[in-house]
Amino acid sequence: MTINIDSIVKGLEEANQQKSEFVGLMDSFNDPYLVLIACILSLRTNDKTTYPATLRMLKLAKTPEQMAKVKVEDLEKAIYPVGFYKNKAGQIIELSKILVEKYQGNVPCDIDELCKFRGVGRKTANLVLSRGFNTPAICVDVHVHRIFNRLGYIKTKDPEETEFALRKKLPVKYWIPINTLLVTHGQNVCKPIKPMCEICPIGKYCQKIL
Repeated sequence: MTINIDSIVKGLEEANQQKSEFVGLMDSFNDPYLVLIACILSLRTNDKTTYPATLRMLKLAKTPEQMAKVKVEDLEKAIYPVGFYKNKAGQIIELSKILVEKYQGNVPCDIDELCKFRGVGRKTANLVLSRGFNTPAICVDVHVHRIFNRLGYIKTKDPEETEFALRKKLPVKYWIPINTLLVTHGQNVCKPIKPMCEICPIGKYCQKIL
């Protein structure tokens, strides 16, 4: 079966699926710093917990300069009960201080530079580039990795390998929107266990490699 990526993207767009509140919030961000700290909060935490925690965090600070002055105890209280909230609070404040001291308060627009920050991996860095800087970058999380392999579009072992495989194969015009499309699809239809193939808008293109 030949995988038609244009038809797949069109099918997902036309499905007009309901976005989670957090995905919608991330789509509304165009400030690299806000994308970065919101993404850190979201790691290993579901959207229902991350969304209100992000809003509470932003009441304390919205810039590196402001966040660098926040007490870690206050940030911990604001973001609780996100996973590893104590570690994340310390990480966000530490990162903010580094941005102020070494980067003049500006988030670097470079994936390798972003990955130097504690706790920031390629997924987060790519999301900052795509959402914060509108730079073509492929943010690969578990949904993107699972669905592209399930479709048979690629054959990879982990998200990082998926990112580099997609860089070679996926048209650049889809690099930024593909994460939101597949995260929404993965949360609502193409689930890890018992995918809802009977209602899948792109089922006819899928090789169903489970």
